[in-house]
Amino acid sequence: MRISNRQRVDGGGERITLVPESLDDLWHLTYVLEPGDLVSGDTTRRIQRNDDQMRDTGGEREHMHVTIEVETVEFHKFANRLRVGGVIENCSREDQLGQHHTINFEENKELAIEKVWKPDQLDRLEEAEEATDNPDVAIVTVEEGKAHIHTVAQYGAEERAEFTGTTGKGEYARGRDELFAELTDAVSRLDVDAIVLAGPGFTKQDAYDYIEENEPELTEKITTVDTSAVGDRGVHEVLKRGAVEEVQKETRIAEEAELIDELTRRIGEGARAAYGAEQVQKAADFGAIEHLLLLDERLREERGKDGEWEFDVNDLITTTEQKGGDVTVFSSEFAPGDQLSGFGGIAALLRYRLE
Repeated sequence: MRISNRQRVDGGGERITLVPESLDDLWHLTYVLEPGDLVSGDTTRRIQRNDDQMRDTGGEREHMHVTIEVETVEFHKFANRLRVGGVIENCSREDQLGQHHTINFEENKELAIEKVWKPDQLDRLEEAEEATDNPDVAIVTVEEGKAHIHTVAQYGAEERAEFTGTTGKGEYARGRDELFAELTDAVSRLDVDAIVLAGPGFTKQDAYDYIEENEPELTEKITTVDTSAVGDRGVHEVLKRGAVEEVQKETRIAEEAELIDELTRRIGEGARAAYGAEQVQKAADFGAIEHLLLLDERLREERGKDGEWEFDVNDLITTTEQKGGDVTVFSSEFAPGDQLSGFGGIAALLRYRLE
């Protein structure tokens, strides 16, 4: 994320002009934008004209710069875009004011957001800005007869490929080498800075040896890690063990995996933890929260019209930070977020146990 300008506006708000430089940045903006915010950007809009030539075509698209009051925000990771819909508040054509419009924001497309910013939203922008220089990482998990490739992003780990083949050595060695060959070819085409090669047993070492023999320059990027499983479970183990953190210390899902494991460990031991809105609010009242865990989707709901909690989530965040606690907003796109959802989308690691 590149922030190019910040300007105070009337009403205690701030107008921040920025450029999302990756799909991660667009995902961050999904949880920064809220209904009522003002968003400005370049767009095209179909304009209906009154002359006879245009009646059959339904109008032609014109380039324009508009400001809309946000109503909806949708992150489309497979289309590489963020769709922001709302009512046009400012535009070079006065006849378009008050009409609904959707702006599609993509990587490297500038936009400006005007609002009264909440502390965690500014933290999120700062985090996205700092993460720009993080190395891109792939996690390759392999066992006999199967291999998976995942890429790590701040919105989650995404499976890019899966390979299957025959197992064993001897007469099956050729099929095994074919699996390694497919895997090596796919890995060589990845645009990443580091690769974590993981899996149970000795298969990952055999895969490493194959890569070393056929694509030796790739081995400079590879770190090997022992895991008990492959696929999604294997990826979670890699993150939990900090293998990704060594090459991408600011990766948010590595932190989330560690925090959710610590939460479940403490719950299992009946130790310093709280989960669910009622328990967490009680812990906040006592100043006992060491680390507040919130699910991004639930946080968005509670800030909107569909909120169910009996307290203001913004006050909870502010109180936690004022009393020296940390706050982490989990991505719903990844397994730790799924686990946090099972606890009601809110939990806390505590300084001491509440009776």
